[in-house]
Amino acid sequence: MKARKHDVHWMVGTALMAAIVVLLANTPLGMIPLPIIKATTTHIPVIVGAILLGPLAGTILGAVFGICSMISNTMTPALLSFAFSPFLATSGAGAVKALWVAVGCRAMIGLVSGWLWIGLKKLKLSDYIALPVVGFIGSMTNTVFVMGSIYFLLRPEYAKAMGVGIEAVFGLVMGVITGSSVLEAVVALVLVTALGKILLKLQPVLFKAPRSPRPEAE
Repeated sequence: MKARKHDVHWMVGTALMAAIVVLLANTPLGMIPLPIIKATTTHIPVIVGAILLGPLAGTILGAVFGICSMISNTMTPALLSFAFSPFLATSGAGAVKALWVAVGCRAMIGLVSGWLWIGLKKLKLSDYIALPVVGFIGSMTNTVFVMGSIYFLLRPEYAKAMGVGIEAVFGLVMGVITGSSVLEAVVALVLVTALGKILLKLQPVLFKAPRSPRPEAE
């Protein structure tokens, strides 16, 4: 596969998708406050951007999503906001862990989605199969990386916040991964498929620069 040329059109496309991420992250539709954690649909433009513009753009968009999440959890904290904001951490190590959960894990959404799309298209799968697969797995990447990182990096703090013993954390984490996150992933599957089909048709106009004609030999 030829390396994508990161030209002005690619940068403009990435900036446009980043603006959509920021817009969603600052509306009730993007960051839905719940008693324990903040549910999100902001990962959907990250996944779509990774499909249209590649893994690097997806990683950038995921990082933008993570920064917005970090700011949101800092400004309007919920019960588990300590896991997403280094400013709410009680130690330097906790701040680094929170930065990874908030930004690093979200960057992985775009990275995984972008490379998964490339792999599925190399297998010559139709868009009607590849899009929902990337939408579902991209969404689950968010939950698995975030909750997995909380389990491995912030298990004692999570147990304290939830008021349970540390041995109960695994069951709670698995409950999130197999529970509401599946519904979130199904929503992403539907929206990524619908938006992806439309935007893939417009991709040559929106995100690719036209090739300049070669000068004729004299």
